[in-house]
Amino acid sequence: MINDLISDSLTRIRNAALRKLDTTKLLHSKVVESIVDIFKAKGYIEDYSVIEEDKKKFINIILKYDEKGKSVINEIKRVSKPGRRVYRGKEEIKRFKNGYGTIVVSTSKGVISNEVAYKEGIGGEVLCTIW
Repeated sequence: MINDLISDSLTRIRNAALRKLDTTKLLHSKVVESIVDIFKAKGYIEDYSVIEEDKKKFINIILKYDEKGKSVINEIKRVSKPGRRVYRGKEEIKRFKNGYGTIVVSTSKGVISNEVAYKEGIGGEVLCTIW
């Protein structure tokens, strides 16, 4: 049994990128799907699809690499954990890695990126960072 689906998903993406795999499969949840959707919108992954096998849902991710075969994802890290939640106000999530990275924030308006959260003027729980 997996307690933290977000950490598990980020670890699966990180390990697949290190092994230079084309695809990886994640366990499905609405939060994980929202995070993966942000990764796709920001260009960190090629595409994703939700599949169902034996009444269980999975998210199939196609990873993205540059022309030299290096992964587009340099670092992917879980910030807020079940044992230690991390919350930030709108001013503290303005930029990450001088605009090259993305902070994924869970807010009252759903799971959004740091740019959207700053424009909306809301803070929330910092789920993960990627660059």
